Amino acid sequence: MALKGNLRDFSTTQLLNLINLARKTGTLTIQGGSDTAQMAFREGKLIRATLASEDHALADMLHKSGKISGKQAAALRARSGTIADKELGLLLINAGYVTQHDIIQSVKQATLDVIYKLFAWVDGMFRFEANKLPENKHILVPIDLDGVIMEGSRRARELEQLQHELPNLDMALKFTDRPDPRLRNANLSVDEWRVVSFINPKNTIGQIARANNMDETKIRRIVYGLMQAGLVDVIEPVQKPKVVEQRPMTPKAAAERRSLVNRLINRIRSL
Repeated sequence: MALKGNLRDFSTTQLLNLINLARKTGTLTIQGGSDTAQMAFREGKLIRATLASEDHALADMLHKSGKISGKQAAALRARSGTIADKELGLLLINAGYVTQHDIIQSVKQATLDVIYKLFAWVDGMFRFEANKLPENKHILVPIDLDGVIMEGSRRARELEQLQHELPNLDMALKFTDRPDPRLRNANLSVDEWRVVSFINPKNTIGQIARANNMDETKIRRIVYGLMQAGLVDVIEPVQKPKVVEQRPMTPKAAAERRSLVNRLINRIRSL
C-alpha cells in the first residue's frame, strides 16, 4: 500500500528523513496548489526531481546551467525529437559541445533546484509509491539526502525571514534618492546586476524574478540586500504589464545602467 497524506501533517523534511533513514526506493509525488512535483529515490538517494510546470529536458538543464546558449538549446529541442536524454548527452559529448562532467553537474543542479523549492510547500497531498522508478531514458544522478535536508531546511528558514522582511512581490523598485553611506564598499554580483538592469517602476519584483529565472528565495535575498545597501526602495508599481520591461541591453544601455549605479556609489565615497 502506498504511503499518502498531507504536508500539513507530515512535512517535506519529515518525508525525506523517512526515505533517507529507511533507504527507500520509489517515487514521491506531491500535488501542491498549482503544481505537481515528482521525486524518485533509489535506496535512500535522490535520483530525479521534476515539476509539472517546468521543462526538464537535457537541453534546458544545460542551458540553465550556462553550458549551452539559448539558441543551441532551442535548436536541440527542435531537432532532437524523440531522442532520449542519455542518447542526446552522448551525442553532445562526442561532438565536443559539453563534457560528461558538464552534463552530470547540470542534471544534479536541476534536481536540487526542484527539491529545494519543495521545502517551502506547507500544503499539498503526497503519495509515495515503493519501487516505482523513472524510465531508463533519463540521466539519473544519485544525491545523498543528508546534505539536501540540511540545506533545504536552512533555505526554508531563510525564506520565512525574507518573507517577513519583503512580503509582497507585487511591488516595484526604484533607485533611492539618498544612497546609504555603506555603499562606499559595495560590489554588486552578477545576479544583482541582472536585477538592477530590470529596475523600472512598471516592473514588479515578481516579474523581475521570472524574467531572470529566479525563485522567490533568490529574488527576495537580492532585493533585500540591495535595500539594506541603500541602493533601492520598494514602491507601488506604476502599472502591471504582462511583459516585464527592460531597457534594450545594447553596450550603450548597459553602460548607462552601470553608470547610474556607479554614480550613486561614487556620491557616497566622496562624502
